[in-house]
Formats: sequence, structure tokens, C-alpha cells
Amino acid sequence: MGSLPRTVELFYDVLSPYSWLGFEILCRYQNIWNINLQLRPSLIAGIMKDSGSLSAMRFLTAVNLEHPEMLEKASRELWMRVWSRNEDITEPQSILAAAEKAGMSAEQAQGLLEKIATPKVKNQLKETTEAACRYGAFGLPITVAHVDGQTHMLFGSDRMELLAHLLGEKWMGPVPPAVNARL
Repeated sequence: MGSLPRTVELFYDVLSPYSWLGFEILCRYQNIWNINLQLRPSLIAGIMKDSGSLSAMRFLTAVNLEHPEMLEKASRELWMRVWSRNEDITEPQSILAAAEKAGMSAEQAQGLLEKIATPKVKNQLKETTEAACRYGAFGLPITVAHVDGQTHMLFGSDRMELLAHLLGEKWMGPVPPAVNARL
């Protein structure tokens, strides 16, 4: 494991199954590789037009602003709804159900849902999506590694072995042994 924490940003949208793969792998490796993983909810429609995840990504942006400790679980639950259970993630009730399943109280989830139309949340999602574009995004996910004063942008969820190399770490497959023991 590297001695100094390095920052790795994951720009993602729950509408992208490839974002989900990258998300799960980086969540598993963040402690193994000693990286500061920054989850960056982005709007794929801002990069690739006509995507339908605006409400869900605004909700995750509100979660990130107000309760960042819940972002991983809320993101995962939205992915589970849309990609594992073929459930909606666009309607308010669907988003509330996902939030509650992720461990939020109904009041907390409702409060965050009420914020998705605020300028603060809209602007933050727009700024995050624009940041992904400045890094060169043409789709999601992108992973941005900040290592030794250099910035490296990797597109797709199939670049984790290359990310490990950039970090000077060992790639042990999508489920490293330490995580596999807990699954």
C-alpha cells in the first residue's frame, strides 16, 4: 500500500451501468490502495444528450452536499433499483424509496428531495458535470487520479488495472481478497 493518500475522483451517473462497475471496484479498493476517493455525481445528459437521470443525480448531489456519508449507499441503491430490479429512478416516490432503503429516514430523504430544484443543487450538479468535461469526459464513468502532481483521466470501468499501475498498487481483480472474504 502506498504511504501517502492520493486523490481519485469518480465522476458517475446512476443511469450508467459502467459507472456502477467502476464505483463498486473503487469503493472496494479505496482502503487497500490508500486513496482519498471522491465520489462526484455527474449528469451524463450534460455530456451525452437525452439521458433520463436528472432527478436522481440532483438528489445524489443534494445528498453529497448535506450528508456526504450517505452518498455511497444512496448511489448504490439507485443502481440496484434501475439495473438489478428494473425499477424506476425518475419519480419522486422511487427516489424516496431508494433513499430509505439506503438508510435515510423518511424525513431526511424528503428534505433532500425538496432541495433538488434549488439553485444550489442545480448549480453544483452543473459544476461537477462541467468539471468532468474539462477533464475530457465524453461519457461516464471517468476516474481522475491525482498522483505526484499530475492528473490522469481514465474513461470507463475497465481501466482499473491501469489505475492501479498509476497509483503504484497491485490490481487483484474486481473483488480483492480482503473484500471477497466479507462478501
